[in-house]
Amino acid sequence: MTTAADDARRCARALVTSLDEQQGRLVRGDLTDSHLRQWSYLPGDRPGLSMEHLTDAQHALAIDLLRSAHSPDGGDLAVGAIEIERVRRELATGSPPGGDRYWLRVLGDPDGAEPWGWRINGHHLAVHVVVTPGGTTFTPHFVGSEPAVVPSGPHAGRRILGPEEDLARQLATGLDPDQRALGVSADVAPDDILTRADPVADPTLLPEGIGRDLLRPTQQEILDRLVRRYLHRVPAPYAQACWRDAEVAGLHRIRFAWAGPTTPGEGHYYCIQAPEFLIEYDNTQDDANHAHSVWRHLRDDWGGDLLRDHYARLHNAHDQEPQGYGLPQHRPTRPRRPQ
Repeated sequence: MTTAADDARRCARALVTSLDEQQGRLVRGDLTDSHLRQWSYLPGDRPGLSMEHLTDAQHALAIDLLRSAHSPDGGDLAVGAIEIERVRRELATGSPPGGDRYWLRVLGDPDGAEPWGWRINGHHLAVHVVVTPGGTTFTPHFVGSEPAVVPSGPHAGRRILGPEEDLARQLATGLDPDQRALGVSADVAPDDILTRADPVADPTLLPEGIGRDLLRPTQQEILDRLVRRYLHRVPAPYAQACWRDAEVAGLHRIRFAWAGPTTPGEGHYYCIQAPEFLIEYDNTQDDANHAHSVWRHLRDDWGGDLLRDHYARLHNAHDQEPQGYGLPQHRPTRPRRPQ
């Protein structure tokens, strides 16, 4: 059975092999470059190789690479973000776009013994993968949708983030008055996710919310389904390991907060916090038809502990960690992630 690392290596190798010399120079990057932790989910150019001018065969290889970082459903969601962006551009211009404006980087050598990774960034999609001998990580992971509901055409009514919204609304509307006092943080939602595109996610920016232990069993089940909706965007071994970490830390420490009305079609926001990860969702812009969702892992973003562990094994206590790994400095250690 192949692992996520095997799939990533195979897909990255196939893509890089298909490129000409100029494309190869654009796609290549260095995993130790701290600037690679600068990311955005807004429109605009990025460093790297644009998918806009790839051949059909190369574009298919890029999509294969994207899917390699996801579960089957997660792959459909990530590709869906690209498809919805085509809809947005056609609605804005009146013409189908000529190509997809997403930028790829392959960071390091997929065939080497050292850690390596890849990333894809563009409007409403940002996926960051780091592969080490100790495992593979997949965050920060951002998916957005503009429009959140496709208004017309062959995909009219499509909502790629519909389950993320519906489960959270079901939980928020089911809170009793005492629970609402804790679980609803504000009558008006913020205008975007609160962590934005920060290189290091700061959980103190988020409203505290209500603890899972203060929810009824049926409400806990909805919250768990919502959390898993995010975790299971990526390959099952990593998703399962993240959930086990939450169980070890104590499921009672998971917290949920909603802001804004609970009426469908009105601007709303929610967040979920656990000791090792946070989730945010916001749908306020363009009359609540423009959704953002992000999953950040407080230790695994950008490879986190896995990179520290790798270099700690290679260098003695007096050696410095290679420049560029400007990650959060003090996260508790934990077992290796599945590859």
